[in-house]
Amino acid sequence: MIKFLWLIAIAVFAWRLFVGRWPWESGKIVARQRAETQARNLLGVRRGAARDEIIEAHRRLITQVHPDRGGTAGQVHEANDARDVLLAGLSPDKTEA
Repeated sequence: MIKFLWLIAIAVFAWRLFVGRWPWESGKIVARQRAETQARNLLGVRRGAARDEIIEAHRRLITQVHPDRGGTAGQVHEANDARDVLLAGLSPDKTEA
């Protein structure tokens, strides 16, 4: 049993050495990437879009899905969440335009 635990510990450290993150961190990264992909698809922006592009795409989408124009509050919340996800994922050099 002790040998098995040592083998698992060595495998975990080898994973960290070769992949660059702990095995249990992989799920968080995949979920974040999936959320960013969905947000880009919703707003219709490309990968690596600048802050201004994201804001402009959000404004265009909000004008289409606003409750005063026949949309729903849920669609507005989705658009706001998509904008927030993409803006949070920007690197500091892309936030200034």
